[in-house]
Amino acid sequence: MTSAIPPNTPSTQGPQVRAAALARNPKLWLVPTVLSAIVAVGLALLYMGGILNPNENLHRLPVALVDEDRGAPLPGQRENLGKQITDAIVASGPSKNAVDWRRLDRAEAQDALASGKVFGALVVPADFTASVAALTTDRATVRPTLTVLTNPGLGSLGSSLTAQINQRAAHQASLTIGKQLSATTDLATTRLLLTDPVAVTTEVGHPIGRHSGLGLTAFYYTLLLVLGGFIGGNLVNSGVDTALGYADSEIGPWHSRHPTVPISRTQTLILKMLMTAGISVLTTTLVMVATIAILGMDASHLPMLWIFSYCATVAVGLGVQAINAAFGGIGQLVSMFVFIALALPSSGATVPLEATPGFYRFLGVFEPMHQLSSGVRSILYFDARADAGLARGWIMIAVGVALALAFGLAMTHYYDRRGLRRLTPQPA
Repeated sequence: MTSAIPPNTPSTQGPQVRAAALARNPKLWLVPTVLSAIVAVGLALLYMGGILNPNENLHRLPVALVDEDRGAPLPGQRENLGKQITDAIVASGPSKNAVDWRRLDRAEAQDALASGKVFGALVVPADFTASVAALTTDRATVRPTLTVLTNPGLGSLGSSLTAQINQRAAHQASLTIGKQLSATTDLATTRLLLTDPVAVTTEVGHPIGRHSGLGLTAFYYTLLLVLGGFIGGNLVNSGVDTALGYADSEIGPWHSRHPTVPISRTQTLILKMLMTAGISVLTTTLVMVATIAILGMDASHLPMLWIFSYCATVAVGLGVQAINAAFGGIGQLVSMFVFIALALPSSGATVPLEATPGFYRFLGVFEPMHQLSSGVRSILYFDARADAGLARGWIMIAVGVALALAFGLAMTHYYDRRGLRRLTPQPA
């Protein structure tokens, strides 16, 4: 039943309605106008609301604080400078709620960096008090140093924010120490040095590959997986409906309509889900070939990456099928908000969730892209460690698949029991 209908066939003869006449009907404008406005405003608020003020929205950003200072206290003081500095940083008012300072030793801090549990670290070296004490003598030649460690695997913005926080804390500590010591010496050169006595060096605490997009490849790779599942699921949905005769197919002027296959909603959903799982094998493989083999993206643990990628794509695809089966014509819009519009700004992959308003941190608890990006990040940057987000990623994939199956099958079974057919079958 495929044909290009000529303009003067009997099916098109008779008075024709003109577009200008229809355009004057306000009811025709109402639904698309309202939906377009809601989508535009919603997307603008969602995407821009999470990125405008990362510094002002900081909430318990995890940062390691390492005190290795083993020097004796300076004269007249009960504790060495390392202990004084770290205590002051933790107790500081402005950053008390913004930063989650975690007191760790060097080995614990390195492990936290390697598992993505902290965005960076501030390290007070073992000779810090001794090197500060030397400044008040004529042997002052080298400035004491505090070290800032970054974690680019958690994203360039998160690593940069943490580095700025650590540098400000170190600079404030330097000024405080300078005020305390300036009155203890009469040497002009030393007094000048003591106005800001501590140097700050920045080093990479946990390095990642050169072809890792400064820590952004995990986000964009996850986005590919989600888009693959989302687009693939909708293509399967429309393709199956067309093949079974429940939707028309139009390509340019060519229109086709297949005979309607008598099939229940439940069986249709099962077919679509099976096809989604099968086609995802191809899409996942091609995504990996394109990003790793062709573009040269740094990636380790390739078997694990492929299995996780496939399961992630399938979970999204099954979710799309369940939503389409439940909501019908607006299913694509609903699934777009669930898997794209709400998921992107709450992913925490570009802007840390700790630097976003509370609404986005709430979405990050269950929105799929945050869970999937944590798993991908663990595989790409953190040696596929379970405690770096991989375990949570697997758990949320399992939960997502279970919810998609339960929700989709429950809704189609309900519709079938109520006798709610999709449309009247068309004969061949």
